[in-house]
Parts: sequence; C-alpha cells; structure tokens
Amino acid sequence: MSLDKVLAISGKPGIYELKTQTRSGFVAESLLDGKRITVGIRHNVSILSEIAIYTLSKEMPLREVLQKIKDKENGEQTISHKVSKDELEEFFFGVVPDYDEDRVYASDIKKVVQWYNILQAKDMLDFDAPADTAGEEE
Repeated sequence: MSLDKVLAISGKPGIYELKTQTRSGFVAESLLDGKRITVGIRHNVSILSEIAIYTLSKEMPLREVLQKIKDKENGEQTISHKVSKDELEEFFFGVVPDYDEDRVYASDIKKVVQWYNILQAKDMLDFDAPADTAGEEE
C-alpha cells in the first residue's frame, strides 16, 4: 500500500487511513482501533509519504526508513515505542546510522517506531515507491 493514504493527525494517537473527502475535510479510519473520525481544516495533518528524516547528508523519506526497519527485523514487529529514550536512539542509530541527532528528537523516533509497528500489524509495509517526494520532519 502507498503511504499517500496514511495520515498522522496532531493531537490524535496512532495513524489513520484516508477513506473519503468531504466538503470541509475528510473521513479517516484509525489503524489502531478502526474508528472513523471526521477531520476538518483546523487539524494539522501529515501524510506519511511526505515525511522525511534528517540525516547528515540529506533527507531520507520515511518510506526508506520503514523499509530499513523492516529489513532489520525481517518483516516482524520491532521494539516498543514505550522503551527508554536511550534504547530508542540506540535502535534508530542501528537503522539510520547517519541521522541528524540535533534535528531528529526522541519523540520523532518514538513516532516512527510506533508507526512501523502499526503498519506491520496491519500488513501494510509493502508500499510502492512514490515519485521523488520528500517533506519535512515534524
């Protein structure tokens, strides 16, 4: 599945799948519990395909980071996003050794790990590579 239809909504836990657009926003379904919510224009929404992780040389698309985690874990679940900051950073350093420690915070790593585990549980890690789209990390 493409990450173009997977969303992170600020103030809401987990990630969501875009279901349909409405006049004032859109309807999204939680990948955690399957509940549908209406998202208006006031919400800060990030499309996962547009998120990138800062490295020392470039910005690495989230899709590539998730693929590296998948390869490292042989397609299985990875560490919990609730482990300590040091464990998260050590894990992420093993996946993306040149990530920019000044601009990628532990909270960002926590989100990436949580998103990976949600996508893995839903068997949504076989996404197609989009045409060169790289955005900013939150």
